[in-house]
Amino acid sequence: MASIHRTTMAPTKLELLAGWLPEQSWYVGDAKAPELAVAGGFRLDDPEGEVGIEIMIVVDTAAERPVAYLVPMSYRGAAPESVPGTALIGTSEHGVLGTRWIYDGVRDPVVVEQLRALLRGEATPQHRSESDTADPSVAVHPAGPGDGADVRVNRILRPAETPEGSSAGIVAGWTWPDGTTVRGVVATFASR
Repeated sequence: MASIHRTTMAPTKLELLAGWLPEQSWYVGDAKAPELAVAGGFRLDDPEGEVGIEIMIVVDTAAERPVAYLVPMSYRGAAPESVPGTALIGTSEHGVLGTRWIYDGVRDPVVVEQLRALLRGEATPQHRSESDTADPSVAVHPAGPGDGADVRVNRILRPAETPEGSSAGIVAGWTWPDGTTVRGVVATFASR
């Protein structure tokens, strides 16, 4: 189970994401400097205990209509060979753990494997801000025999209670700036 440290990070995750997000091909905002707020998410455990895994939902309020983005992230104590350098979101000084290399989780094999395990019903989503606490708000529709092996992450989130066209999917919630809470499909197995 993941341990959550109550400490500082400099720069913060949101500061790193504000610079990284507009450079992504799937970014739909029109602001060069998005105004981001954490709106939801959950964590997954690395069975080896080496990689921090956070599935973060952020809302960009800079646009006329807020946009919710899913940003899976991995936190590592060193730059690994298994993750391309182009996947680096940035580095941050963690008040307890020291320098953390933060990567786009969809390009980190540990994160992808844990999403795969969650979709197969073999992992438990963890609360994003409480140590050793399962997050029962995350609904997992486990994979069936005909589901694929490749994970598809929905970067831009829309409200939906169940996955479309696939029996396997992960549904999580987030809060819009006006306080409205919604749920949407964050990941599925890609169709074969």
